[in-house]
Amino acid sequence: MKLQVYDLPGILARLSKIKLTGLVVSTTAAGFALAPGPFDWPCFLLASVGTGLASCAANSINQFFEVPFDSNMNRTKNRPLVRGQISPLLAVAFATCCAVPGVAILTWGVNPLTGALGLFNIFLYTCCYTPLKRISIVNTWVGAVVGAIPPVMGWTAATGSLDAGAFLLGGILYSWQFPHFNALSWGLREDYSRGGYCMMSVTHPGLCRRVALRHCLALLVLSAAAPVLDITTWTFPFVALPINAYISYLGFRFYVDADRRSSRRLFFCSLWHLPLLLLLMLTCKRPGARAPLPAERMGTPTTPFPPRPGCLLWRTMHRNVRKAPLQLVTAFTLVQFMDSLFVPQ
Repeated sequence: MKLQVYDLPGILARLSKIKLTGLVVSTTAAGFALAPGPFDWPCFLLASVGTGLASCAANSINQFFEVPFDSNMNRTKNRPLVRGQISPLLAVAFATCCAVPGVAILTWGVNPLTGALGLFNIFLYTCCYTPLKRISIVNTWVGAVVGAIPPVMGWTAATGSLDAGAFLLGGILYSWQFPHFNALSWGLREDYSRGGYCMMSVTHPGLCRRVALRHCLALLVLSAAAPVLDITTWTFPFVALPINAYISYLGFRFYVDADRRSSRRLFFCSLWHLPLLLLLMLTCKRPGARAPLPAERMGTPTTPFPPRPGCLLWRTMHRNVRKAPLQLVTAFTLVQFMDSLFVPQ
């Protein structure tokens, strides 16, 4: 198809999955806002722009790889590359023009740790999750990790460290994605099967429902952990209990009924559940934590002695990972392990 200049913004918006990118940026913003200390607007804007560009790049590369399969699905057959509205070369060029400045902004405008997380997430989405979708149902777990990283990036942008708050926010986003996506994919089983994608809802429907229910219940536990880790006040688990209980109830109905109606109810609940849960966390945020100094946020020492060349990123990641509570890291690992026990080999 002949490309018209005035059509290009809309085409690039669909290529970059602009609505999904908006969700990614909003979870990053929530992670930044929940971090301790006063709100730093310049750093917040740089983190949001960098994360948005990284998300646009990853989504564009994903569509580039999936053109032959998207053409077989009703849900994706109208994507720009499938319809020939844009050339593959232009799509790759657009992805490059988003990825390079996006990672650069996160690395030098925010801090090296956030830049490393952004680069890793682009790699994980395009080189691991995308090909796994046609190989194994493990892709759902990998995709959940991809979705869990943006709020972690928001936290590290504000604090320069991977500590308890970062892991808790990542855990909430990780668990939320299973009822969200499993319920969505349940109504698209025929489409995914026709496209050649290996999804739980297609190959292991019972597992699909069990995993969704299990992670609905996990949201209750994660919400209760927030005040224990001094991220929110004790008010939060109680005010969040009704919405967490409701999504758990819908997850149970989905597990028992196994029909399109129950899956739709769970999916639409997940759409308002996440923003409301994050809003409640912000409302109940624990005050009084010390804000990191600008030098600390950048991962540099506050002494007048400069770091050795080439060691800044490694020392930043090594020092900050040590700050993460062992119990929280262990709990997150156990959740992954428990899920893997139910994944057929």
